[in-house]
Amino acid sequence: MSAMKKTGVYIHIPFCAKKCPYCDFYSRTGNEQMYDDYTDEILKKIAFWSEKLHCSADTLYFGGGTPSLIGAERLNRMAAAVREVFGNHLEEITAEVNPAGRGFDFSALRKSGFNRISVGLQSANDDELSFLGRLHTSAQAADCIHLARAAGFDNISLDLMIALPGQTKDSLRRSVEFCVRHDAKHISAYILKIEPGTVFYKNKDRLNLPDDDEAADRYEYLCGLMREYGYEHYEISNFCKSGYESRHNLKYWHDEEYIGIGPSAHSFIDGRRFYYPKKITDFIENRITDDGDGGNVEEFIMLGLRLSEGITNERFKARFDTDIPKKYMAKAKMLEGFGLTKVSDSAFSVTEKGFMVSNVIISEILN
Repeated sequence: MSAMKKTGVYIHIPFCAKKCPYCDFYSRTGNEQMYDDYTDEILKKIAFWSEKLHCSADTLYFGGGTPSLIGAERLNRMAAAVREVFGNHLEEITAEVNPAGRGFDFSALRKSGFNRISVGLQSANDDELSFLGRLHTSAQAADCIHLARAAGFDNISLDLMIALPGQTKDSLRRSVEFCVRHDAKHISAYILKIEPGTVFYKNKDRLNLPDDDEAADRYEYLCGLMREYGYEHYEISNFCKSGYESRHNLKYWHDEEYIGIGPSAHSFIDGRRFYYPKKITDFIENRITDDGDGGNVEEFIMLGLRLSEGITNERFKARFDTDIPKKYMAKAKMLEGFGLTKVSDSAFSVTEKGFMVSNVIISEILN
């Protein structure tokens, strides 16, 4: 990797107080000793990857699991290690936090350079939170946001889940208005998906889930609310106030390079994709699974079409040293008549209407 490139660094914290019934991310319970041992292991891997890659980083993201569960001091140690070996160029440092956690030291995090917090709200309705198996209430979420803001965090992102059993437009509006009331600069909204291996998957026949049409209706309603409250719909599942896009996540969608550290963490470096298996022991032993080549034209288009900006000729030419092939522009133009795409002389993108069937659109354009 060229020393001029700036990569993103993702650190996976796999510990949770309790596994949510819908979650298929790698997580487990832990204790103070395990948190210490894991932190030490992350520090070793940070040093390993810095020696291997010889690059600088400009974004750092702590995801999970529940990063806040292990405390600000351990997160600060890891962030300091990244800064020391990947250069002091971190423009965005994000930590995911759980609103149920008590006594988390937001001030210590802010003083050490963290500048973005992502709160796992999911809903502002306590009955929906109970269904999702969350440990917090809407009041606790409000307290969490207040503490983060009091510590100096302005860039706060809130997660929402839509298309829940029993969720109405009114309850969804209440969740959105909670986000607006607490001045969330960024909102990530995900349709509930029932993933194999989860508790919900085992009980899926009894969940009374909305059908695809109902899910699409909730999504469209959410998009309208976001517009109403002045949020830009910059990615299929993400909305923000102007200038508050997630810079780290944009690396994924722009098909740029990033290194993932921790069990289940994925990486994309020098045209290769690889990941750590979902097992702490494999991570400790530095067992890495190769996931093949990445970064070709098709992948670049597939990821870029998740963004409202779509595929611009400027970005395409900077990456591949050629204009966007006409065959892709022609396919996108064909779909424009159905209101699914938007095409200009120098770009094409998926519309908000098209986002709901984006996989079909992307397949049609690429094939």
